[in-house]
Amino acid sequence: MPYTKNRILSRVSLRELQLLRPHLRFVELEHGRVIADSRERVHTVFFPHGGILSCVVQLKNGSSIETGMIGKDGVFGAMQAIDERLSLNKVIVQVPAQASVVDAATVRNIANSSPDFRGLIVKYEQFLLGQVQQTAACNALHNIEARTCKWLVRMYDLVGTDLPLTHDFLAQMMGVQRTSVSTVAGQLQAEGLIEYRRGRVRICNIEAVQLRACECADAVREQYDEVFGKAEETSAGLSGLDQTT
Repeated sequence: MPYTKNRILSRVSLRELQLLRPHLRFVELEHGRVIADSRERVHTVFFPHGGILSCVVQLKNGSSIETGMIGKDGVFGAMQAIDERLSLNKVIVQVPAQASVVDAATVRNIANSSPDFRGLIVKYEQFLLGQVQQTAACNALHNIEARTCKWLVRMYDLVGTDLPLTHDFLAQMMGVQRTSVSTVAGQLQAEGLIEYRRGRVRICNIEAVQLRACECADAVREQYDEVFGKAEETSAGLSGLDQTT
């Protein structure tokens, strides 16, 4: 699978690519895998080719809530690698996929020698912070149906129409009761917007789901476009990336 599946790697210049490529390796990200724990040092940087990584805040009573999603549009661990920070959240694989990974030390070394590469990582960190802030406002102010549809839109943007997603997991990530999510999902299914079967959700009418979502779905999309522009790929490193599969 080409590295250009990840939108951050697709923006890396050819020079930086030549520094990165010898150290990049492919891994499978299995559902439920924990790739980082809260307040632990990050040793590996992940560039997902698909799927979803969930950033989760856990409380002492065992409850948790999702504050952001990272997929093919992003990277996990790069800013922590550059500044030798600890991970602020637990990060788990919500939807499995492949990823390109590299040791944190390699990312730090390249960032120290390349302002452009460092700037790219800082840009993504800016977007991720905006997503987290938008999620905080959403959780406080919007109803469960709007929030459910918002998450479905975000997951659709990252993965597509078919999602391995249980009511239990979605409720946990939203910080609400399972019965509340089941009621909303049942109504969406009755209206033909989604299909739910054996822990999988299929989005049948994304346009209708988007209409039911709160403003936060569009806000996250707009934040990404404002930071990176609407083009999903730049030509800087594409030729070199596409030669590697």
